[in-house]
Amino acid sequence: MDCLFCKFVSGEIPVNKVYEDNDFIIIRDIAPQAKNHFLAIPKKHFKLLAEMSEEDSLTLGRILRKIPTLSNLLELDNGYRLVINQGDDAGQTVFHLHIHILSGQKMGWQPA
Repeated sequence: MDCLFCKFVSGEIPVNKVYEDNDFIIIRDIAPQAKNHFLAIPKKHFKLLAEMSEEDSLTLGRILRKIPTLSNLLELDNGYRLVINQGDDAGQTVFHLHIHILSGQKMGWQPA
């Protein structure tokens, strides 16, 4: 498998991890779409929500519960947005499920 995010998780490609636990890592996005833009990347590889096993869904639940507890680290105090892109049409460019965490500014809704 030649997955960029798997290489980040394994340490094959060094990244500056903002946070790490048994389930996932958080890094800063290299092309930020907000003042603060992080990526929460599960350590286990799967591409889409539709491909999740029961175990994967439990892991994703733990990740979603953990993000708000990192409020100070991720500067989430005044609100934040979570985004999971699914497939080409949604703008998913790395096919390893990940969660965009955006914060630090007011965000509007921009429909397609």
